[in-house]
Amino acid sequence: MRISSCFDSGAIEVLDLDAPQNIRLRLRADNAANFRQWFHFRLMDAAGRAVRMVFENAAQAAYADGWPGYRCVASYDRRNWFRVADTRYEDGRLIVEHTPERDSIYYAYFEPYSHERHLDLLARAETSPFARVRNLGATVDGRDLDLVIVGQAGPSALRARRPVWIIARQHPGETMAEWFVEGLLERLLDPADAVARSLREQALFHIVPNMNPDGAVRGNLRTNAAGRNLNREWREPDLTASPEVFLVREEMQRTGCDLFLDIHGDEALPYVFFSTAEEVPGFTARAAQRQARFIEAFAAAAPDFQTREGYTPGRFGEELLTLASKWVANHFGCVSLTLEMPFKDNANLPDARTGWNGARSKRLGAAMLDPILRHLAEDTAEG
Repeated sequence: MRISSCFDSGAIEVLDLDAPQNIRLRLRADNAANFRQWFHFRLMDAAGRAVRMVFENAAQAAYADGWPGYRCVASYDRRNWFRVADTRYEDGRLIVEHTPERDSIYYAYFEPYSHERHLDLLARAETSPFARVRNLGATVDGRDLDLVIVGQAGPSALRARRPVWIIARQHPGETMAEWFVEGLLERLLDPADAVARSLREQALFHIVPNMNPDGAVRGNLRTNAAGRNLNREWREPDLTASPEVFLVREEMQRTGCDLFLDIHGDEALPYVFFSTAEEVPGFTARAAQRQARFIEAFAAAAPDFQTREGYTPGRFGEELLTLASKWVANHFGCVSLTLEMPFKDNANLPDARTGWNGARSKRLGAAMLDPILRHLAEDTAEG
């Protein structure tokens, strides 16, 4: 047998591979920070053999409370991913037992979203008549940080187009975030979709599909190549250590922002939910009303979404305004939300084979267009 992880987003440490029933592994930390939870590796020459893989340091993961109820994902072709039913967390160890049907199989923490797919997504946007791709600059490792702009700048027949910002994957291991953006962009660029057509007439979308391409390629869970958690950099981004946030924030200051969505995944909570802006200084009664209407509209458009489960108030403490959606809410006074999707499954609508996955994230992204359209219409009606 052999285990490899020397590929895009690969990450694992192998301690012992002598016997199928005694594969000992360690979660590998981010390259420049002590966050660990993401794994992605290939197992070879184990077809028909019952393997037992033990992640011995699972209790030292960034979110060890995310392991109970979690099931590993696996794929033979890197396109179709399924959950490994016999995944359990015992005595501080994550144990995965599985009998591969073929000699080559990939295991991962969640369905990966490769850098090649990211580039393909940008290329599809660039060739659409409704979009263009603008390069904002370089990441710490020198990769491109790209912005997809949908709609045409300048006034429409009715009004100036409204700036809508959507960013994803500040935390690179949260790959469901870029699956979400892919689904949203596919619908937004569909010439036959009436909702998309209306949105392109009313708004100018600024979409960053991957805020952290370095961390994504390196197989990091939470940080960029310099070890920075980008979703704690928004108050004072550093052009050297967190250029990704610096460059996006600079462009946002130039364009303004009427609606902001930051797309994420949560390791522990098996639900789709928003982290909202009530705790942001200066949050007004009108802001609360606009936020509530947007949330209500999303709930009507997306049955996977719910409002009963979410983060406990006060969770972020003094860090509050270092987070993207909180800083934007405070700075621009607009509806500004963080969307969280599960690494496990949606407990309200579970799927035994796939759990939460890329396809479900894409459908959720497509559904987001409906509340955005309603938000724009209601704000216009209010004047």
